Amino acid sequence: MYESNLFTIRDKNHLLQKDVAHLLGISQQTYSLYELGLAVIPLIHLNTLCNYYKVNIDYLIGLSNHKEYLGQVLSSLDRKLVGARLKEVRMNHNISLRKLAKFLNTSPSTISAYENGKTMLLTAFAFQVCKTYSVSLDWLCGRL
Repeated sequence: MYESNLFTIRDKNHLLQKDVAHLLGISQQTYSLYELGLAVIPLIHLNTLCNYYKVNIDYLIGLSNHKEYLGQVLSSLDRKLVGARLKEVRMNHNISLRKLAKFLNTSPSTISAYENGKTMLLTAFAFQVCKTYSVSLDWLCGRL
């Protein structure tokens, strides 16, 4: 999906995969899959890592080379805010719910659930939206 900086930043901080996995409350094997790009890291884990490393999400997942974080540290992400911002992107680009669903290869009801804050937006979908419509994932997640 994307070229992340998960390994690079972990290595620069002299941490083992098991250390980061412990921080996230997951197994070392699961974290390893994130670093290898074989599994998509959830937004909640990206937020935790960004808080820990003091970098922005855009840098961590390879949307930007600028790593210094100037936004706010969030203990958790707000599904409703993420959904509202997703809807804002969709409306600003005059995209119907159905068209966005087709672009992301999902159902309109799934997009509606994201936009209404019933479900947290998947990282893979967030990445595609940010890349395609030139928005910051930090902004989309409410960190900016």
